[in-house]
Amino acid sequence: MTEPTLTEHCDVLIVGAGLSGIGAAHHLQDAFPGLSYLILEARETTGGTWDLFRYPGVRSDSDMYTLGYRFRPWTDAKAIADGPSILAYVRDTAAEAGIDKRIRFRHRVTSAAWSTEQSQWIITALNDSTPVTFTAGFLYICSGYYHYDRGYLPDQFASLDQFGGTVVHPQHWPEDLDYDGKRVVIIGSGATAVTLVPAMSERAAHVTMLQRSPTYIMSAPAEDAIANKLRDLLSSRRAYQVTRWKNVALQILFYKLSRRRPGLVRNLLRKAAVKQLPPGFDVDTHFNPRYNPWDQRLCLIPDGDLYRAIRNGTVSIATGEIAEFTKTGIALKNGEEIDADIIVTATGLRLLPLGGIELTVDGEQVKLPQTMAYKGLMLDGVPNMVFTVGYTNASWTLKADLVSEYTVRLLRMMRAHGYAKAVPVNDDRSITERPLLDFQAGYVLRSIDTFPKAGSRQPWQLGRSYAHDVMKLRYARINDGTLRFTRARART
Repeated sequence: MTEPTLTEHCDVLIVGAGLSGIGAAHHLQDAFPGLSYLILEARETTGGTWDLFRYPGVRSDSDMYTLGYRFRPWTDAKAIADGPSILAYVRDTAAEAGIDKRIRFRHRVTSAAWSTEQSQWIITALNDSTPVTFTAGFLYICSGYYHYDRGYLPDQFASLDQFGGTVVHPQHWPEDLDYDGKRVVIIGSGATAVTLVPAMSERAAHVTMLQRSPTYIMSAPAEDAIANKLRDLLSSRRAYQVTRWKNVALQILFYKLSRRRPGLVRNLLRKAAVKQLPPGFDVDTHFNPRYNPWDQRLCLIPDGDLYRAIRNGTVSIATGEIAEFTKTGIALKNGEEIDADIIVTATGLRLLPLGGIELTVDGEQVKLPQTMAYKGLMLDGVPNMVFTVGYTNASWTLKADLVSEYTVRLLRMMRAHGYAKAVPVNDDRSITERPLLDFQAGYVLRSIDTFPKAGSRQPWQLGRSYAHDVMKLRYARINDGTLRFTRARART
């Protein structure tokens, strides 16, 4: 590989031009009109997850009044939006603010090295296959935590090559896939599966959702009647703010009820399913999870579309473990056989902390599992670096907006006092380690050992409550004694 060449310097370098990265750029340029920043994006276009996933029916699993940016109202009538609408919203946000002119596409960041001597980051990226280097005073990682190259496939699927039909993973959906009149089996029970099933059933001969175990599912109106009414009475921005806080409050209440009264919530969800499914449907086999509500993320279905497809007879549910794949379909351990022309492996995602970027500080490699996350957005011992990890029990953007607001406050303080370096320091040995993502979903458990740790108390914990994080990130003082500041070294 050739030696990288220095291309540009900026005050802040943002990694990722998805929902988080575009939002971060908007916050920064709004707060600091003269600030120089760049966004490095590995792919050839903006949108991140919302451009990557192109499977039928792709949509949000959060309402758009909380998935939308705080600074840009969502004005569409649909609260549960389809993927193309979300992608257009992100791209319109970038275009209207001129953010798209600051993006360097096909730049995959591979490493970032902090130099205390120079008070800056030296960032190496591959532009296609050519290494290029950028320098920046501050590094802002908005790459999310999904592995974009490939999704997760269980080891038990070793016999998948015996299947004589077509196999597709949702993360790499072929544009020319013809499933008209075909028998489709979708393996999975999470958000991707419950989205794909009703969408594909509109054209397929029949769709079977094959799940090893059920997931909690809740039906919600595709349109928020209160939000639509408020837009008639108030300005778009005011209506959006009111609806956003209304939905945040409802999410917090439902989450707390789920944790404190899991039996009650389980019963409520079961009754709602029974009401919408055909008479006599085996709810306790197919919609009765082994875990409590919100031990894993709850799946949202707009207007009960999955239940409606089951009632119509175009969809069936099979619950059981796979014994093997056959030439014509799938054999289950309970003896059941499912014929298929197409198998969709909606078996989950792979996680990649900080986009797989190799970090070093003054020549020392930063080993992520040995670090602790400060307020869920900086790392112990790593200067001038912020990363975004959204909520697992609410919309991603609620947290992304707060991280951006905190970053603006931090940079404003550093500028006001002439600080060149801000670094969290954990010198309290009584703080014990906890998983950063305290969540029991399979995709988290498979990868959590590669992530930084959280601590047993604040400020080394990843917030799980938006209301608490508003106080902690939007209003609490920056100079809290844990974050240490230094001025640039005098040059001789």
